[in-house]
Amino acid sequence: MPHPIASPLAFVPFVSVDDMMKLVNKTGIEKVLTELAAYIEADFKRWPEFDKTPRVASHSDEGVIELMPTADAENYGFKYVNGHPKNMKEGYQTVTAFGVLSSVSNGYPILLSEMTILTALRTAATSALVAKYLAPTGATTMALIGNGAQCEFQALAFKAICGVDTVRLYDVDPAATEKAVKNLSSTGLNIVACSTGQDAIEGAGIITTCTADKLCATILTDNMVGAGVHINAIGGDCPGKTELHRDILTRSDIFVEYPPQTRIEGEIQQLAEDYPVTELWQVMLGQAEGRKDARQITLFDSVGFAIEDFSALRFISDKIKDHPFYEPLDMLADPDDPRDLFGMVTRRK
Repeated sequence: MPHPIASPLAFVPFVSVDDMMKLVNKTGIEKVLTELAAYIEADFKRWPEFDKTPRVASHSDEGVIELMPTADAENYGFKYVNGHPKNMKEGYQTVTAFGVLSSVSNGYPILLSEMTILTALRTAATSALVAKYLAPTGATTMALIGNGAQCEFQALAFKAICGVDTVRLYDVDPAATEKAVKNLSSTGLNIVACSTGQDAIEGAGIITTCTADKLCATILTDNMVGAGVHINAIGGDCPGKTELHRDILTRSDIFVEYPPQTRIEGEIQQLAEDYPVTELWQVMLGQAEGRKDARQITLFDSVGFAIEDFSALRFISDKIKDHPFYEPLDMLADPDDPRDLFGMVTRRK
């Protein structure tokens, strides 16, 4: 079990966007993804210890704003995150986020961090971690459909954790694919730009879909998916937003993070409420089967769950002990006498 993180008095470490970029570049992105996956795996393997609830979401016609909380016996964490597909056209990020990790013993926050970059890292690390358990043996080619902000993180996570060496890219916007090809050109991966989704999945043992539109789309049709593949579906993550044809689901063995949340937000919102799915933590502990044979289609219906963010915050809190990329933030009142908050205020003149 992880040790609780020592609580400060008044100053809270704040990891800014600049700090996060420095930490990632200092460590190396593939090493960060590998180390982060290890934290996520450790927390999945103690899943019953966590206080769990579906994220609290506020939906609008424009997008969604969510809070994602969880806690174990020592620490509490939450992430604030939005999802606004229209933002890209207006020059904004589709997803932005920040997170807080606190001590359960006294309620004091012990870390405040940007999580726009960190969410991309933890999503990619989770995807590759799950594929380590579910992907067909020897799969080295991945199709990546949807080449937006998550694309390169996914490619590098699968390279570092699963041994993928070839990534076949497709996006409805050719400029997105061009961007991804450029960014991945010096990573050691064999990058293939494709003109259609069907072209992208040719020869791929792993298919990742990560599109952003807030609608019921059909990125993969049933006839596109052959036997023996692993599908990493990460784009469907809110009510009314899916990527896969329903018939693909009924041909697949489906693996999820937290069923009460996934049934609302994931691909399985297309299925009956009691449709059988397998929880990933049980696979990781050997309590449930993962991949059974070479012809099985495995589907990770990924929506992102708060424990993954908790793991990411825990990882960063540990990481900044060796790499002090943070700023002390004066955000907690600390009067000499805990009962005399008023006196502390009036004496500050």
